[in-house]
Amino acid sequence: MKTLVCAAALLALSGAVQAQKSPAVSAAKSVVVDIKNAEGQVVGTATLSPAMPGVKITLDIKKLPAGEHTIHIHQFAKCDPPDFKSAGGHFDPGGSGHMHGSAPAGDIPDFTLNVGKDGTAHVSTVDPNVTLGDDDHSVFSNGGTALVIHAVASSTGSGAPPRIACAEILKP
Repeated sequence: MKTLVCAAALLALSGAVQAQKSPAVSAAKSVVVDIKNAEGQVVGTATLSPAMPGVKITLDIKKLPAGEHTIHIHQFAKCDPPDFKSAGGHFDPGGSGHMHGSAPAGDIPDFTLNVGKDGTAHVSTVDPNVTLGDDDHSVFSNGGTALVIHAVASSTGSGAPPRIACAEILKP
């Protein structure tokens, strides 16, 4: 009987410790945003959900040019066509830029969006440097951010590739 009581107590304690480890993950809710092209047409959706660590981004793309594209989380929840420059630079709450070997929080590490010849892609990635919470790394901070899709996977040396699609990320 003593063993059973001890086992139950340990199980309850481990559940309490686990709940304390990730309260933001369990409390945060997923958000779905429409991704629009320069003509204002919806070309897909992005579902942002809590992950440990960071935010899982699930993309359901239906009408983008085939090939490799980069995606980033940008500073402002503004997607004014045709160039989406209103979204600002990469989301960078720490102000690191690309200095000292670090990358802004909005740079999604090791990810390239591969769109098929039919214009579709169904893929997920995680940005470990952002949250869905109330902290300064939240995609909802400063009134929201934007998910921007660039025309190609890497820069051409003359700056960032053109922005071809954008989604405003706002707190539900």
